[in-house]
Amino acid sequence: MSFHQRLIAATAGERERFLAIPILQHAVRHGVSRALYLDFLAEAYHHVRHTCPLLGLALAHSDDARYRRALLDYLAEERGHDEWILQDIAALGGDARAVRAGRPGRACELMIGYAHYAIVWHGPWALLGMVHVLEGMSVVLATQAAGAIAARLGGGDAAGFSYLRSHGSLDVEHTAFFRELVDGIEQPAAQALIIDTARLMYGLYGDIFRELAARHGDLRDAA
Repeated sequence: MSFHQRLIAATAGERERFLAIPILQHAVRHGVSRALYLDFLAEAYHHVRHTCPLLGLALAHSDDARYRRALLDYLAEERGHDEWILQDIAALGGDARAVRAGRPGRACELMIGYAHYAIVWHGPWALLGMVHVLEGMSVVLATQAAGAIAARLGGGDAAGFSYLRSHGSLDVEHTAFFRELVDGIEQPAAQALIIDTARLMYGLYGDIFRELAARHGDLRDAA
C-alpha cells in the first residue's frame, strides 16, 4: 500500500465525520442563502490568503530538495486565488473591501494559527496534512455545492461562483500532484506528522462550517 493510500485509510473516520456535517449536506443538496454563501466566501478568503504565506513558511523550514521544489510549484499555482474570492463577493453584492480589511471567525483563525504552529514546531511536512484536507474536500464538494447554490439563487452560471467552480476543477490536478509528492516521502516521522495533521485539520476545517451554521440558524428557513 502506498503512503497516499495509507493516509486516506488512516484518516477515513475524520473524513466521514467532516462530510456528515449538516450544513455541507444541505449545501450540496439544496444550496444555501445568499447571506450564508457570502459568509462562507469571507471565511474562505481569510484562509486562502494564508496559503502562500504557509507555503513560504514550510519552504523556509525545509531542507528537503524534492519537497522544496514542490512547494515552489504550489506557490506559483496558488498566487491570486484569494482575489478570485473577493471578485465573487463583489459580484454577489457583498462588501469585498470590508472582507479584505476584516478578520475571520474564531474557527478559521484557530485553523490558520494551528497550521503556522505545526509547521514551525512539528516540521514543514505538517503543511501536507492541511493540503490533503482542504484540496481533497474541494474536489468532493466544490463543484456540486456551486451548482446547487447557483440554482437556489437563480444565478445559473452567473458571476459569483468562479472560486468554487475553478477550485473544484483545479484541485483535481492538485490532488494528482499531491499523490505523487506524498508517495515519494519515505521518512516515517514525516509520514506520521502528515497523518496527524490531517486528522486535526478535518476537525478544525469542519469547525468553520459548524460556526457558519450556528451564525445562520435553521438552514431550512434561510432565505
